[in-house]
Amino acid sequence: MYNFKRQFLSGPYIIWIVGFIVLPILVICYYGITDASGSFTLENIIAISEPIHMKALLLSLKLALVSTLLCLALSYPLAMILNGLHVKHQSFIVFIFVLPMWMNFMLRILAWQLILSNNGILNTVFQALGLPRVSLLNTPAAVVFGMVYDYLPFMILPIYNSMSRIGNDIVDAARDLGCNKFQVFAKIILPLTVSGVLSGIIMVFVPALTSFVISNLLGGGKVLLIGNVIEQEFMQNTNWNMGSGLSIVLMIFVIASMAFMNSHNKEGEGTAVW
Repeated sequence: MYNFKRQFLSGPYIIWIVGFIVLPILVICYYGITDASGSFTLENIIAISEPIHMKALLLSLKLALVSTLLCLALSYPLAMILNGLHVKHQSFIVFIFVLPMWMNFMLRILAWQLILSNNGILNTVFQALGLPRVSLLNTPAAVVFGMVYDYLPFMILPIYNSMSRIGNDIVDAARDLGCNKFQVFAKIILPLTVSGVLSGIIMVFVPALTSFVISNLLGGGKVLLIGNVIEQEFMQNTNWNMGSGLSIVLMIFVIASMAFMNSHNKEGEGTAVW
């Protein structure tokens, strides 16, 4: 009886997964391996080898990797500082980083558009300081700025969660045995936070790789990512078959990156905050 109740309660969740995850993926796969007449073909998938598509894919991989590395470089020291504050209620730390995400995603990107524009806040400050103007908007650098800003919390939270699980007695014992600060970090803190780092990398790299809204607004159409190409095939060219074929290739990259990270994250920690 108890098992039946548990299965009954999981019913809505299963319906949600089937309706909004499984079925859309099956539809994408169907369109990706068929042409306009419904005949089987692999041309939509092979189209990724075309110069314009390959260039967009490589640029997406490059910007996603740069954004992930920047998020990691900013998040790890910040997580160490926050963990060193010994805040009693970790929910307060979570609240601090989740709070900006309550604002609409588009509004946050438009704010960066205003900051980075030629007559924006950044250039106004530079002009007041007597520094030359910079043209960042509609460049890959602007897209990276937007990605780092939006995805930074997804890197900080799992790393902070891993650090918060390290007991003070372990660190104290290492210091009592003669370890200096560098040795404590290299032999205790870093190894015990690898799971959080890998989780953060997955949570930043995957959305950065598939992003198209940020590059549309901050790239001004001059930074063409693979997500933009797919979006154009669906919305402008109305070529669902080509868009689905390219989406399948992108899914393969996403699944491969997640599988690689998960294979090195056997503990599976770092994604939950207690």
